[in-house]
Amino acid sequence: MEKHTSISITSGTFVRAIFIAAVAYMAWILRDLVLLVITAIVIATAIEPGVVFFMKRKIPRIISVVVMYAIVLGSLFSITYFFLPPILADAQGVVTQLPQYLESFNLPMLGIPELTPITAQGGSLQSLLETIFSYRTAFADSSEGALRLASVIFGGLFSLILVIVLSFYFALQETGVEDFLRLVTPSRQEDYIVGLWHRAQKKIGQWMQGQLLLSLIVGVTVYLGLLILGVPYALFLAIMAAVFDLIPIFGSFIAGIAAAIIAFASGGFALALLVAGLYFIVNQFEAHLIYPLVVNKVVGIPPLLVILALIAGGTLIGFLGVLLSVPFAAVLREFLNDYDQHKRSAVTA
Repeated sequence: MEKHTSISITSGTFVRAIFIAAVAYMAWILRDLVLLVITAIVIATAIEPGVVFFMKRKIPRIISVVVMYAIVLGSLFSITYFFLPPILADAQGVVTQLPQYLESFNLPMLGIPELTPITAQGGSLQSLLETIFSYRTAFADSSEGALRLASVIFGGLFSLILVIVLSFYFALQETGVEDFLRLVTPSRQEDYIVGLWHRAQKKIGQWMQGQLLLSLIVGVTVYLGLLILGVPYALFLAIMAAVFDLIPIFGSFIAGIAAAIIAFASGGFALALLVAGLYFIVNQFEAHLIYPLVVNKVVGIPPLLVILALIAGGTLIGFLGVLLSVPFAAVLREFLNDYDQHKRSAVTA
């Protein structure tokens, strides 16, 4: 006898669908705020192991959280105080020499036409740079430009302060993130969402700590290598490599291009080749030894899912979305595992 499957859509189902669509639309409209909240949750998750470490030594949670934030903020301040001046000096030198670097990198053998040389009277490239800077000056001098600049600065400061305050609040309460998830989740899905978060929480924290350690290793290695090779602006390029290494898979490649250009302009093709080899060795060491331990073993995310998360995060959210792509992928991985287990249990039932 032939089976017929009927699908019944009740008014309650229709109302729930409209409600979910409305919530999704509001989340998209308020995506900047949602992103700040998610960033705060990830930060609170990252420092949780340190908080637990102090709590195991009979230190109250509030003091443990304050100590962890003091350590993190103190470290950032120390790094800024001691390393920012030479970094800014290197960055200024790179910006000043950028036209010469680009002109030197313009190889006829690559089929790129020669740039017009910059003379004392000024050439086409110099005129272009002067035009760009004149637009920048006009923008900064205008009242509208000043208002926009102030808006960007204060908006960035407000976002930074909001992330710090929210992450501190989430970390201060042992169930802060859990309470927040229960607040924004329908009651029928509360237990599942909270359980999903607890499973992903440990992986996200371990990934973030591992990624920061990985960036530190890459930065120090690149700095020592560039010093040995005699490449100018080694500190700036090493900091750039460490920061871009926070972008999984592609970060070191992007930083290596800038280093190769500067090396070529200062020491020719041979030095550029050595620098490219240095970045290649560091990249291979990272990709085949350290990164698999951090991502594949700890987080358990397939490389394809990491790449898709990178593309989606960068397209929808921007640079911060790229940084948060792996934590998102960790949660998605747990959800897909749950879905697969549910599907298999339904088949065997």
